[in-house]
Amino acid sequence: MKDPAVYILASGRNGTLYTGVTSNLHHRTHEHKLHIVPGFTKDHRVDQLVWFEPHPTMESAIRREKSIKGWRRAWKLQLIEGSNACWRDLSDLL
Repeated sequence: MKDPAVYILASGRNGTLYTGVTSNLHHRTHEHKLHIVPGFTKDHRVDQLVWFEPHPTMESAIRREKSIKGWRRAWKLQLIEGSNACWRDLSDLL
């Protein structure tokens, strides 16, 4: 079963950000935390889930991810702080 979602990871409060899309947020977040997938998040230790948004389809999730990736950093910070002002790691909610 697929549960499409867009998510933002951070290295810490106001740290390095990564925006991604997945069909299984719990599994993907776990992969980021274990640093098992080579790439940006592993290299920069970006593993705290600070924002996510479920979507009905992968197509809508991908559109939203592409949109957010084009945003200015300040807008992404506002998005995160709008629902997670303390920058808490939300992975325990999954």
